Amino acid sequence: MSLMTHWPLAGLRLTTPRLELRLPNPGELSALASLAAEGVHDPAVQPFTVAWTDVEPEQRARSVLQYHWRCWGVWQPEDWELNLVVLRDGVVVGTQGISARDFAIRREVHTGSWLGRSHHGQGLGTEMRAAVLHLAFAGLDARHAVSGAYADNAASLGVSGKLGYREDGIEHHVVRGKSVVLRRLRLTADRWRESERVAVKTEGLRECLPWFGLG
Repeated sequence: MSLMTHWPLAGLRLTTPRLELRLPNPGELSALASLAAEGVHDPAVQPFTVAWTDVEPEQRARSVLQYHWRCWGVWQPEDWELNLVVLRDGVVVGTQGISARDFAIRREVHTGSWLGRSHHGQGLGTEMRAAVLHLAFAGLDARHAVSGAYADNAASLGVSGKLGYREDGIEHHVVRGKSVVLRRLRLTADRWRESERVAVKTEGLRECLPWFGLG
């Protein structure tokens, strides 16, 4: 009996022209942790609302492992977070997450991601977020996808702009002892259908639908 009998999410695959996204196996999760240890952004800035990167490299690596294990362990159809490893030519380059609460009712997802620093500036962030947006809108029949980025995070805001997001207000946060503005962004299903999209292939979704709170 295979793992997918009890954990069908292990069979979920998203593929784009350059990338494959899926749940990581132990070796890939270790590679992702090592990538985090090497650094995922300029140390002079902090782009995340949870400052998990403001620690020593080994702590960053351990936090990646614990975060993935925790999300797997507490998964419920009404409260889930799917964190997919992103591979390019079989090499782990980052991770792309998508999450929701009461999805069957609200039909809204949130996305978040990071790439190893050596993989920045190649358009991979757009491609991997496009993959999970396809999962959300085409596969799960979502109505909204939301995201957010600090006002000085041009790369993340640029990805959102390319994919059709619109402004959805602001929030004031404290980062490294200073007040900063988080720009909220929202993408509707109609807007997603109208925007130029990356080609995405989905495998293994049907068996996973109950795990997302869908029949």
